[in-house]
Formats: sequence, structure tokens, C-alpha cells
Amino acid sequence: MRWTKQRRILVEVLQETEGHVLASELVDRCKRHDPTTTPSTVYRTLDFLEGLGFVRHGHGLDGREEYHVLPGTEHGHLFCEVCGGRWEIRDDEAAAIVSRIDQGHGFEVDLTHVTICGRCGDCRA
Repeated sequence: MRWTKQRRILVEVLQETEGHVLASELVDRCKRHDPTTTPSTVYRTLDFLEGLGFVRHGHGLDGREEYHVLPGTEHGHLFCEVCGGRWEIRDDEAAAIVSRIDQGHGFEVDLTHVTICGRCGDCRA
């Protein structure tokens, strides 16, 4: 991949980002630095960076791709459909579910793409 100005800007924007961010937000942030930034360049570069382990993508409550910069561990997500709260499901927390699916179906789960929607404890009360 060529090291273009737009790709360099995306890496700089990612370095300033903690946690999760929507790809569309990254496009907007890059355009603030360089208005000629194209969404296709951002998305292709994100795919490349994901292959290197620099970012991971998952899907938010509305199905949009969101990226996690420098994820320390693989994790899934819990989303509250009432208040919009969100929490991470760590791999150690999901171990029993993942193991059961593997044993029952012979299916290896990619925890980074697991999203569970429901209601949090506060909203249930």
C-alpha cells in the first residue's frame, strides 16, 4: 500500500482515538485535516490496518461498523436497547458461551463480532 497523505492522516486520527469509533466519524475527522479525503480510502486503509491488528471492527446496535483502536483483547459487546448503554464482553466472560457453541455446533466463534442486545439492569428495574 502506498503511504499517501490521506492514509497518514487516518493513522494520526486513529492515534488520537481511544475506544470505539464509527468509520463515518473517522471519515469526518480526516476531512477536517484534509477535505479531499475520500471515504473509500479510509475504508480500504481500515481494512488493511485491521489485518495488521492495529484496529478491529465490530457492529453497533444499528449495524454500522465501528472500530476499536489497538484492542488489548478480543471482546464482544452488550447494548441496552432502552438507554443506549454499552459494555464490553471480555473473552474470559464469554468463555462458557463460546465453548458451548463450539461443543454443540462445532462452530468457532469470532468474539469480536458478537453483539448482544437487551436491557441493562437499571432499565429492567
